Amino acid sequence: MSANSFDARSTLRVGDESYEIFKLDKVEGSARLPYSLKVLLENLLRTEDGANITADHIRAIGGWDSQAQPSQEIQFTPARVIMQDFTGVPCVVDLATMREAVKELGGDPAKINPLAPAELVIDHSVIADKFGTKDAFGQNVELEYGRNKERYQFLRWGQTAFDEFKVVPPGTGIVHQVNIEHLARTVMVRGGQAYPDTLVGTDSHTTMVNGLGVLGWGVGGIEAEAAMLGQPVSMLIPRVVGFKLTGELKPGTTATDLVLTITEMLRKHGVVGKFVEFYGEGVAATSLANRATIGNMSPEFGSTAAIFPIDDETLNYLRLTGRDAQQVALVEAYAKEQGLWLDPKAEPDFSEKLELDLATVVPSIAGPKRPQDRIVLANAAQQFAQDVRNYVADDEEAGKESFPASDAPASSNGVPTKPTTVTAPDGSTYEIDHGAVTVAAITSCTNTSNPYVMVAAALVAKKAVEKGLTRKPWVKTTLAPGSKVVTDYFDKAGLTPYLDKVGFNLVGYGCTTCIGNSGPLPEEVSKAVNDNDLAVTSVLSGNRNFEGRINPDVKMNYLASPPLVVAYAIAGSMKVDITKDALGTDQDGKPVFLADIWPTEAEVNDVVANAIGEDMFNKSYQDVFAGDAQWQALPIPTGNTFEWDSESTYVRKPPYFEGMAMDPSPVEDITGARVLAKLGDSVTTDHISPAGAIKADTPAGKYLNEHGIERRDFNSYGSRRGNHEVMIRGTFANIRLRNQIAPGTEGGYTRDFTQDGGPVSFIYDASQNYQAAGVPLAILAGKEYGSGSSRDWAAKGTALLGVKAVIAESYERIHRSNLIGMGVLPLQFPEGQNAETLGLTGEEAFSFTGVTELNNGTTPRTVKVTTDTGVEFDAVVRIDTPGEADYYRNGGILQYVLRSLIRS
Repeated sequence: MSANSFDARSTLRVGDESYEIFKLDKVEGSARLPYSLKVLLENLLRTEDGANITADHIRAIGGWDSQAQPSQEIQFTPARVIMQDFTGVPCVVDLATMREAVKELGGDPAKINPLAPAELVIDHSVIADKFGTKDAFGQNVELEYGRNKERYQFLRWGQTAFDEFKVVPPGTGIVHQVNIEHLARTVMVRGGQAYPDTLVGTDSHTTMVNGLGVLGWGVGGIEAEAAMLGQPVSMLIPRVVGFKLTGELKPGTTATDLVLTITEMLRKHGVVGKFVEFYGEGVAATSLANRATIGNMSPEFGSTAAIFPIDDETLNYLRLTGRDAQQVALVEAYAKEQGLWLDPKAEPDFSEKLELDLATVVPSIAGPKRPQDRIVLANAAQQFAQDVRNYVADDEEAGKESFPASDAPASSNGVPTKPTTVTAPDGSTYEIDHGAVTVAAITSCTNTSNPYVMVAAALVAKKAVEKGLTRKPWVKTTLAPGSKVVTDYFDKAGLTPYLDKVGFNLVGYGCTTCIGNSGPLPEEVSKAVNDNDLAVTSVLSGNRNFEGRINPDVKMNYLASPPLVVAYAIAGSMKVDITKDALGTDQDGKPVFLADIWPTEAEVNDVVANAIGEDMFNKSYQDVFAGDAQWQALPIPTGNTFEWDSESTYVRKPPYFEGMAMDPSPVEDITGARVLAKLGDSVTTDHISPAGAIKADTPAGKYLNEHGIERRDFNSYGSRRGNHEVMIRGTFANIRLRNQIAPGTEGGYTRDFTQDGGPVSFIYDASQNYQAAGVPLAILAGKEYGSGSSRDWAAKGTALLGVKAVIAESYERIHRSNLIGMGVLPLQFPEGQNAETLGLTGEEAFSFTGVTELNNGTTPRTVKVTTDTGVEFDAVVRIDTPGEADYYRNGGILQYVLRSLIRS
């Protein structure tokens, strides 16, 4: 119950229904606030408890100074949580473990349930192994189930065992597209209350739902678990950047062109840690699909969220996607009552402002390695000719034609070239060179949620087939829509056969190429590329094109709209200027240009209007949680506690609650701690958290080998996040990590001072020796420790390695909070001091005294740090809120929640 200090509780009547709401206009200053801060204000009004959320916090938002730097911390309670399977599995593992802990403490395991609705969409596990055939989808699903059976059995058990937890099975769609098409409420109804739909998600592109007026963003697994269990997310009231849209897109430009332009602008401006909010008359002219495309790219331009207010376009989309009439009416009534309805002429109070005339957007791509590196399409071939020099040997001969004239036009003089003959399995031959497009993928929620660009791609394929064109034989072409609705409207419009003929057969519904699940290139292409060190390319409609992310054989990656992906598959090379050069020749030998196969805006709109309807969404989502026969046939344990398989290398019971008592032990000072790692500035969660492939000669590889797993079946750290034994062996093991205790090394190495002379060893091995000897561990770090993605295993792995305290010059906010959530004490060097100025080498033994003050219900401002070498200083305690102090006293957030639930 809210303390209701502002007398904001009221009633909203919509049709025959009445809802309790909390009126924003009861707070002075609320009318001038941006949309996003009004949503935060309502959240605090409704959850005010007088302790963690007080009237002062509410006044701080009402009196928000748009020009001030963020300093006021607030506790945001999201309405729901959304997860994908890679990051969601550990959350469910922890919930299952909590149930067993409750049972051991004499409580009812059934009490452990998400207190906020939690939905998980399995979309990250499908790999585009098979392509270019009608049965590619079925084959890839079979392979997916074969690789992931253990994980899927566990998630299916969770679906049956937990209340308020739902799983969307494999082969359904991408989490963010399923979210906007079905799961998002825009206005939430729960317990008789109506309030803005808000969420956190375990994937950075959770922001796609911002296009629907829903405030939410990506977080790490620890925050997601806490939110599921009713705990607020700690955050600073952010700066809000107003992005004014005017005008309308010109014919021939797409949502992809728009979002690449916005990404470039906002990256240059600098919006990291800020909210971006779109306003102005151009918003009304921006379709919901385009808004979602823009919101999706928020992580690429660096903002926390990128949101659009609610208006008629929002309502139209809710109707189209099958939301019921009462829900749509509630969204309209609530938004208008609370001042959340878009006024195109309004100028809210923003911290900073940018403006874009939509009419100035031109066709674009981005690459070859970052989404913000926009290239005007007309300059793409010329830019490639410059950029490719960064990927080839300096002494390579330049200036030759790349392809026979029958296949593609001549490249411009001066472009590095290494023509290489490839023999296909059928005995035919062709030639590839630097710049060859070896992957052309319509992939990722960024664009596959947008029917306008998807229909445009299919129409390009249709017109190409009618001209006798198809993909080049060296191009791996894949179609991975974000939901089944996409293939339904392709089928209804009669466009599927044309996509198939160009090679864009359905490979799966999920995140494929964009997350590196592009699957292998054809063996003969891969061999030619690697034997000749060719700088080949990918063109994808995704949101991320970082080096090494898309495919291990591909050096240069380009983001493009779906219709341009089809065009580049036909052209076959980035050396082709597709705005001027012929893509190929028709049946009569005449050149065919992009303009010849590019659909008009009227053609696209006609298909969208006639092929897409509410019935499709109702059909696709009417039984979305049930899954197909293969999902339903998975054998799962019964009962409300999980039957752990001792042989599983994917899902293991973590040790967080071993030996836990109903009452927490008193907090103790830390004595005799040794340093596991001494690190420099800007160490990110990517440096700390396990990620990528598992190498055979690492502790994780050795563990899997010892458990009978062959190297080809190691899979990735991401797929094994439900096994803490694998994950702790990969913590602090990033190949770019430099531990200053072990100079001259890179990767997961330290010195083990339990051994004579402190020899260099793997961090994991040293940790085991320290823990066996009863020696606590510490981390020394520089500025911005834990920046980057808020990866849960960066904190979980740290705690499980035996680290009790971290001393850094400064922290990224979420990682600092996550450390507390895992029972690790975050400390900060005195202002102006660091390990170097204090003369710390990392070879000392440390003691931390004064921590026990927490037992008195207060948080000490500093603790005394001393070393066995005589260094002494006062470290600032970075436990910043009463809630964080409660978590630390309990040994972590999960332990705190567990005890609270048992007592309740």
